[in-house]
Amino acid sequence: MVVRAWNVFHGNTYPPQRRAFLREMIELVTRDEPDIVCLQELPLWSLRHLERWSGMHASSVVVRRSRVESARLGGWLTSVNQGLLRSALTGEGGAILTRMQFADRGSAVVSTVGLRRVVHAIRLDDGLVVANAHTRGEDQLQRVADFIGDEERVVLGGDFNLVPPYDLEGFSEPLAGSIDQIVVRGLPAGGPFPWPDDRRRFGNRLLSDHAPVELTVG
Repeated sequence: MVVRAWNVFHGNTYPPQRRAFLREMIELVTRDEPDIVCLQELPLWSLRHLERWSGMHASSVVVRRSRVESARLGGWLTSVNQGLLRSALTGEGGAILTRMQFADRGSAVVSTVGLRRVVHAIRLDDGLVVANAHTRGEDQLQRVADFIGDEERVVLGGDFNLVPPYDLEGFSEPLAGSIDQIVVRGLPAGGPFPWPDDRRRFGNRLLSDHAPVELTVG
């Protein structure tokens, strides 16, 4: 089972420019049919498009609400200069994409200090829990672990804004030197690795300021 995690930087390239390339990002990260993809920093207007762009089932969560009448209006206003405005007007979400049937397991707010931070999870039909988190610091990461609880079989992906080492008891070894991670518990897995830059190069720029991280389970 191939699992990926990607902070998509609100659809921006690196360096940012006026136009967004979010659809191209989603199509790229799902083109070869991975089994699970955890996404962070999605503008809210994009959540309703994820299944069509990816060909996968999607579970999403609102992290920060739109500051204008609707996320769609926020997206239209943001398109004036995507690189500058990012998700400031349209709001921000996270999502888990999967090719398997699932039930939502719920979500939890892990911080309201500064930027609001949320973890959310699904349970696949075989019982595997998949969680997606965008956190900052060990305290928030511990709240993610508390939310997951004593689930025996877990895949956790996301942007932790924290370089290991840190304590995630029972989970596999995180990717050294990286804030973007996929770790597992109760499952055999290889080591996580980042995509090389050429795999997300788009013209003379890179898609997102983060590289997708990938891990094979089983």
